[in-house]
Amino acid sequence: MFKNFLNGLVDHPLLTTLLVCDFFVLLLHKPPFIFSLLLLGFLVGVCLFLGQKLALFKI
Repeated sequence: MFKNFLNGLVDHPLLTTLLVCDFFVLLLHKPPFIFSLLLLGFLVGVCLFLGQKLALFKI
């Protein structure tokens, strides 16, 4: 499962970079409220996209 996760992140380098940068901006800085909502929405969208692409838990 961990290997599939890392392979999925390597397969999408642009989204991975945006995900990491967005996460650390929200974690380490205090952006204005509207900008933080925009970043949070983008973070959720990227996480949903990567979760769908990776499909770690196939039923």
